[in-house]
Amino acid sequence: TCKEGVDSLIEIGFVPKTAQASQYPGLYLFSNPSRMMRPVYNLKTETVEIIGSFEQVYMDICVVGEEMIPNVTTHQELTETCMLSVIASQIPFSDFNQSPRNMYCCQMGKQTMGTPSHTLKYRSDQKMYSVNSPQTPLVRSSTHDYYHMDDYPFGTNAVVAVISYTGYDMEDALVLNKAAVERGFGHGNIQKTVIINLREIGGARGTEVIYQFGYGDGSELSEKLDADGLPYIGTIVQFDDPICCYYNVATKEQKVEKYKSTEVAFITDVKILGSDNGKDILQKVAISFYIPRRPIMGDKFANRHGQKGICSILWPQENMPFTEGGLTPDIIFNPHGYPSRMTIGMMIETLAGKSGSNHGVIHDCTPFMFSEDNTASDYYGKLLEASGYNYFGTERMYSGVDGRELKADIFVGVIYYIRLRHMVGDKYQVRSTGPIDQLTRQPVQGRKRCGGIRFGEMERDSLLAHGVSFLLRDRLFSQSDESLAHLCSNCGSMVTIQKVKKDYKEIGVKVCRNCKSGDYVTPVSVPYVLQYLMAELASVNIKLEFELNLNRS
Repeated sequence: TCKEGVDSLIEIGFVPKTAQASQYPGLYLFSNPSRMMRPVYNLKTETVEIIGSFEQVYMDICVVGEEMIPNVTTHQELTETCMLSVIASQIPFSDFNQSPRNMYCCQMGKQTMGTPSHTLKYRSDQKMYSVNSPQTPLVRSSTHDYYHMDDYPFGTNAVVAVISYTGYDMEDALVLNKAAVERGFGHGNIQKTVIINLREIGGARGTEVIYQFGYGDGSELSEKLDADGLPYIGTIVQFDDPICCYYNVATKEQKVEKYKSTEVAFITDVKILGSDNGKDILQKVAISFYIPRRPIMGDKFANRHGQKGICSILWPQENMPFTEGGLTPDIIFNPHGYPSRMTIGMMIETLAGKSGSNHGVIHDCTPFMFSEDNTASDYYGKLLEASGYNYFGTERMYSGVDGRELKADIFVGVIYYIRLRHMVGDKYQVRSTGPIDQLTRQPVQGRKRCGGIRFGEMERDSLLAHGVSFLLRDRLFSQSDESLAHLCSNCGSMVTIQKVKKDYKEIGVKVCRNCKSGDYVTPVSVPYVLQYLMAELASVNIKLEFELNLNRS
């Protein structure tokens, strides 16, 4: 509160009367809650002032002191990085990057397999991602410690070599060192919780009890479940293993809930949940599963510069290129990822991470620290020279296949890499046979239902353009809804087979009701959806007639 008794959070905006078209002149006061406000430094009163979006339009705010114009500039930003959010302030040397890359990093920072909580043991979230062995970055901004980011680490320092090697690194693909992955690089886990509510299953009302947890004597479930029909903590469960058993109080009929995922999991916790009043019989349990996820081909990784990539292959360490000191990189990054993306901050982080790992120090990467007179590349280049490395961060490397020296110097350094929650194990979809839709007899939709993937118009056009048009018959007909229909070549109608007295297969004769004869009825393979369309059109009094060419060779 000010000395005059006016709250300092009240927004006061003065609109002067001018000859030009402007807002309506007057003195405006805003005191409503949830307004957008931010702190700036008032140059006249030499205090920190909270301003709003309305009055900001009529202020002249400079970023640094060199921009201040006497008698014109009214306020100054507290720091040059005040405009950055929590995630944006963690980007190393963000002033060297293209702005879309910084925005991509802010988006991917919310998709990381980091450290979501310190109380995972006591939580019952439906799905939680976390990484097993995170590290603190060697290159960090000044806000890293201010926001206590080390309490929730989210990545790993990786040795990265910028080289086109093996051909598996095209189009943003990353080649990971197989030995590094086996030592724990990028390992994560998913913690899932399944809640089983017997009141919802039985449809009980009030205090009525229909089901209870447990099973009968002499049951084979005793090896997997305890006397209450619940699993033992620490048990390994696989597909179709029992995780819970309950029985009907009246009929004593028992039912078993089974583990439905194909991934191996560990049971980490079993919580028995009571009712709201605390007096009813326990009817709800929450079973938590721990699912380990090691990096495999198809998993997504990214660094703090918006450079995302997919693990294309786990390359054996003995075949990886190595430096003169015998160091093999953890990640191989394709050099074509630099020119169009223009992420110069990633290059500087490589130099800073390399010098930091050699000197055992943490480097500050807060934006706007360097200028054209004091460049970042020169600063970190001299640090590398002091530790015996090349000024530009390059090294001589040797082929891991035949041991020959590579002709070019390779840019090698340390970059903080993040594993994202987009994993191929959650996204792949494959089907040979499976459920079909009862109405159209085509494969159902959805990954959880073991359904198929839609083969649309664009996919059809691409196959036609590639000259494999007969493949369309296999995809859209043979593997979809092929069915046998009977057409009358005389009247062009499709014969509907109805079981009147005997099965038509026993009679052996199909008769067209329109022609009163079976001489012209011919079996034809058609998509079942055609029969469905014919029935739909018949409902609005539209008849389809087919022309049958029986003389085609």
